[in-house]
Amino acid sequence: MVFEMSSGMIRGLGTVVVFVAFVGLTLWVFNSKRNPEFAEARLLPFADESHPDSTQEPETRSTRS
Repeated sequence: MVFEMSSGMIRGLGTVVVFVAFVGLTLWVFNSKRNPEFAEARLLPFADESHPDSTQEPETRSTRS
């Protein structure tokens, strides 16, 4: 018995693979166990900013005297 895979069968299998990957990724992202990890990652863009020293007066941007 010879089994030939048509292009439609290959495309269908590709669609199934992509759908399974999408469902897996969705479950991984919305898993509640990952919440602390994502909360930390959410703050990464601000990691290099220096925090103002509370003992100094805040600088003003006004040019008036």
